Amino acid sequence: MDSQNEKYLSYMLRLWLAFSEEGASWRASLEDPETGKRTGFAGLGDLFGYLKQQTLRDPLLGGDSAPAAPDQDHEEDASM
Repeated sequence: MDSQNEKYLSYMLRLWLAFSEEGASWRASLEDPETGKRTGFAGLGDLFGYLKQQTLRDPLLGGDSAPAAPDQDHEEDASM
């Protein structure tokens, strides 16, 4: 297969259940295996939104060539 057509994104996904006075909610982090950069998410909706942004920014699909930066709701977390 032509390497130009081998477009993919790769992440290590971590999910855990966090408990607070308001109840339980899922937390998530994605780690880029090439750079080791971790991005944290306060909920699954934030995670799904981030992944949607990443896939819509493919230049072959008519999007921007640069990947989206995380929104303010996402947390950078290098300690996990």
